[in-house]
Amino acid sequence: MATPKPRARNVADLKANILRPSLTSTYECHFNPPPAVRSWMNSRRGFDLGSGYNYTVDEKVTLSCREAALPGSSLATHTLDNDHTGVTERHAYRRQYDTTSSFTFYVDEKYDIIHFFENWISFIVNEDGSGDARDNYNYRVNFPNEYKSEIFIRKFERDYKGRDLQYKFVNAYPISINQMQVSYDASQILLCTVNFNFSRYIISGER
Repeated sequence: MATPKPRARNVADLKANILRPSLTSTYECHFNPPPAVRSWMNSRRGFDLGSGYNYTVDEKVTLSCREAALPGSSLATHTLDNDHTGVTERHAYRRQYDTTSSFTFYVDEKYDIIHFFENWISFIVNEDGSGDARDNYNYRVNFPNEYKSEIFIRKFERDYKGRDLQYKFVNAYPISINQMQVSYDASQILLCTVNFNFSRYIISGER
């Protein structure tokens, strides 16, 4: 196959192709705990998420997401050395998805972000909150279909026009919360990083 020959291009070609780069700061993340997790959160002291979509709390989690990473994937390959002399070939046999994705949140004065994800993880292991946890702590992990959910990253542009990208994470749930440093040094905004496990992701887009 021959390569295309060079051709003259005008300013309109440049504007249409390379002068409208996508910006990293225009995105939204949506986290939707399953109904069983929401009921668990409502039963915990000092935190009320409501029975369905709660505009105040869910919107706060969305707007507080300071940083997220669009997921990646790769192809697993077999190596063939003997089909052609001196040539090593690699043939794909499966697609491999990233296993985790990290999200960093601003923490407000009510610590709702920390409560939100701590309670989600507490539900996963079905922590027994009765009595003094120092002397009597036990748990029995809930079934996966009760704590796994779909979470989303929607990437768009600042004019809200054109095509956007939506990444849907399938069977997602928080697997860990990173430690958060506090210090008497110069004050900074407290950040909470939550790592999610998921099975795979699906990309869709709208024009």
